Amino acid sequence: MDTNTVNILSVNVSTSDLYETIQIFKQWIKSGEKKRVCVTPVNCILWAYKNKSLRELYNTSAMNLADGVPLIWASGLLGNRIRGRVTGLDLLPEFSKVGNIEKYRFFFLGAKEGVAETLAQQFLYKFPDLKIVGTYSPPFAEKFSDDENEKMISLVNTVKPNVLWVSLTAPKQDYWIFENFDRLNVNIAIGVGGAFEVTAGLIKRAPGWMQRSGLEWFFRFLQEPRRLFKRYFVEAPQFIPLLFLQKVKTMMSNFK
Repeated sequence: MDTNTVNILSVNVSTSDLYETIQIFKQWIKSGEKKRVCVTPVNCILWAYKNKSLRELYNTSAMNLADGVPLIWASGLLGNRIRGRVTGLDLLPEFSKVGNIEKYRFFFLGAKEGVAETLAQQFLYKFPDLKIVGTYSPPFAEKFSDDENEKMISLVNTVKPNVLWVSLTAPKQDYWIFENFDRLNVNIAIGVGGAFEVTAGLIKRAPGWMQRSGLEWFFRFLQEPRRLFKRYFVEAPQFIPLLFLQKVKTMMSNFK
């Protein structure tokens, strides 16, 4: 077993906490490496468990970050504990502080029209030495046209960011990065879901005590109940029995 990851329902999830993840990102950029990173909450793990292409996408990425307290609980049960959750909501602002010191180049791709620009304006004020080299919000589409896709790639490659932050919802953002990764001139490409809106203060985040206790999902549900009902009340309950099944299978294989 790779001690830097724990396999949860067939997805190799990083055991690194936020601080360790930031140090890894810094080293990648310093070394001029090119990496694809995914943020994986419970629902993404469940989708990957049932979807071979998504599972392969995650398991060929450089890191799958543990977005959610339930994944920490799960890793403890499986015997290789994740040291801390790493959400896009935390990673984006915290790595921007580092980017300000190191003078990194960021590109914000996605979210609703105007959101990326608002976030960039706020960061230019907070982090004057951080280089926001581009923003772009593509029109909503299940799959982008060839022309639109070429435009997005060209915008990114023209400015060569150290980090390409993508907000297209999961797993759409992960598929887009995966499919275009070879053509992207970046050090790190990472999908961060709704982190643009939250970091820009356009959507309220759950209180700290809810984040720490694993109840941030409930706060999000109260904000968007119609969109998130299926995710949290139909799909998510499958996680615990599948996890215990994995534990039992592992125990039985160890006895052979």
